[in-house]
Amino acid sequence: MMLNKLDTSIGVTPLNTAQNARRVDEKSVGISVGDFISLSDEAVSAAEQYYLDKVAEETPDVRSELVASIKEKIKDPNYLNPERIAATADAIMSAYGL
Repeated sequence: MMLNKLDTSIGVTPLNTAQNARRVDEKSVGISVGDFISLSDEAVSAAEQYYLDKVAEETPDVRSELVASIKEKIKDPNYLNPERIAATADAIMSAYGL
């Protein structure tokens, strides 16, 4: 298909380029302040999953500073006493819902 002539009835001429076009602001086109978008539950769930995946990728598997701190505490013979062992066991059990 070959176009030989521009349709000047719609206001497009070779001199009427995008640089010369009149800019339209939001007020002149009638955009209201109350416009909003809504997302489906599926879209919200997908966005949350994406966010959690990104956080999981960026979080190290082992917090080495915490491990080093606990290793130092365990070296102290007074640190491991029956009360601390019972408290730790209770915390583990409650973490698993038992």
